Amino acid sequence: MGFLDGQVVIVTGGARGQGRSHAVAAAREGADVVLLDRCADVASIKYPQAVESDLRETESLVRDCGVRALGIICDVADREQAARAFDQAHDRFGRIDVLIANAGVYGGGSIQDADHDVWDEVIGSNLTGVFHSLRAASPRMIEQGYGRIVVTVSNQGRTAVPGSVPYVSSKWGAVGLVKAAAHDLAPFGVTVNGVAPGNTSTKMVHNETLYRAMRPDLANPSWDDVEPAMRAHHVQPIALLEPSEITAAVMFLIGPGTPHITGSIIDVNAGTAARTTA
Repeated sequence: MGFLDGQVVIVTGGARGQGRSHAVAAAREGADVVLLDRCADVASIKYPQAVESDLRETESLVRDCGVRALGIICDVADREQAARAFDQAHDRFGRIDVLIANAGVYGGGSIQDADHDVWDEVIGSNLTGVFHSLRAASPRMIEQGYGRIVVTVSNQGRTAVPGSVPYVSSKWGAVGLVKAAAHDLAPFGVTVNGVAPGNTSTKMVHNETLYRAMRPDLANPSWDDVEPAMRAHHVQPIALLEPSEITAAVMFLIGPGTPHITGSIIDVNAGTAARTTA
């Protein structure tokens, strides 16, 4: 018996990375898990996205915990796809108790040169997709009189960095969405919070495109070439966090001991939050 026994958890961006970590942790606590992921590359995002085999592998890992799993290929930035996926999840399991709105992509660029297609994709995935997910889940939670929502924001949703206008804008918007939705859903037993990770060891970080953006002076930069800059981004002297560290905060927020935490952002970013105002 886990503290999520009998509950249904939806994880967007659930095929790999942080989403996979959150999904398996929820399954270990007894939840049935629905995984949503686009499972397709996008021309404007220059690093490989999850593929269907990643989604099916995560489904298998969830089922190995002795619970039910449902993997749905879905782009939550598409309103109709998102609505259908949440309908399908509710039809299959009869309830939605927890939403972990984790789907997102990284795309950078300065205000002088940010690509319009990158802007559209990053805002679509990281902000509009979160809105679609909350919009689809919240009526079911209101009807139940219970729900827990956690949104993956970012330390870049708390403080700006140069050359990252699309991503920073999307994540600051997601913080505002968390706080506004927390107000709206507070009377109905539904909490809405966010987690703000620092640099985390996933494919969003470990890819050639990001390495080249960080070290344009090198033809073929490696992890060793970018690691010092990654470490400098944090206050604690580490370059990367593990997905399990972000999962620990998510599980805290969806657990039974935090019914009165809502509208909050939990920083899990190796001290980067120490550089921001209270």
